[in-house]
Amino acid sequence: MIDLADRALRKLRELQFNRDARAVLASPPVRAADDGVILFSMIGTRVVLPYLVAAKSLHARLGRGRFAILDDGTLTSADKDLLARHLGKPEIRSIHDVDTGACPRGGCWERLLTLLDLRRDAYVIQLDSDTVTLGPVEEIVQAIAQGRDFTLRGDKDALWLPVERFAADLAGIPASAHVQTKTEAVMAQLCAVLPEPRHYVRGCAGFAGFAPGGLDRSAAEAFSRKAEEKLGPGVWSQWGSEQVMSNVIIANEGEPVLLPYDRYLNFWNEPVGEEVAFVHFVGTYRYHGGVYAQAARRAIAALDGALRRAA
Repeated sequence: MIDLADRALRKLRELQFNRDARAVLASPPVRAADDGVILFSMIGTRVVLPYLVAAKSLHARLGRGRFAILDDGTLTSADKDLLARHLGKPEIRSIHDVDTGACPRGGCWERLLTLLDLRRDAYVIQLDSDTVTLGPVEEIVQAIAQGRDFTLRGDKDALWLPVERFAADLAGIPASAHVQTKTEAVMAQLCAVLPEPRHYVRGCAGFAGFAPGGLDRSAAEAFSRKAEEKLGPGVWSQWGSEQVMSNVIIANEGEPVLLPYDRYLNFWNEPVGEEVAFVHFVGTYRYHGGVYAQAARRAIAALDGALRRAA
């Protein structure tokens, strides 16, 4: 009974959020530019409104880039028309057209592999639909200018470290442990397929930047084969393995920009101060306290003026 009540409350909060997010439809369209930066997301019909808040609020602060979208198979013709009006006719690819090769299918792997194709000659920023940009993003601007990858930290203590620092006894890890924990325990062995020196960072795939060139899908497939061999296909295909792969790639292309957690953060039902520039509203607490809706309203209000000045 409690679970049913919780689900009903969450659904009500989601409907309230979408009601507030509809205000983004009254904001001016983005002036997208083919300038070497791509803002990339995988979305479906259920998240079109929050995605528009995420996409428009980041683009307004960044001041550059075009949009590319991976359709999870549910976008309607009306959705695509709406996206075209607001985001300058973004490139839309279908998840059904993505060949995952030696990598798992599902769990956002199609998103990562498409991103690795897009980055051949462009700086690609992976942006989740449950994010809101609230302030200046100088760190992102600098990362692009310097040709460096960046990532939202998985937690405030995340560091870029040699892979050996993540070694552990796999046999001592419980079967119920998350795939990330199991993978990190043997990270040094798995990263043997990559050039030295080898590093890892506990980042968050919800917001990450990939400089042009760099490791491609062949590196992802080589790592995936090794991980499946070591962990077993049942573990490696679990939700979360794609984020591990994203972290591996970002950590092994020179020192990445780790976004300062006091300004770029995951929402864990804590206050969001005025100094915060970017928030990822992770699923656990997404709609708690109406903070997500408040952030969306704040971003839309700022967005309106920014887009009108740019028009």
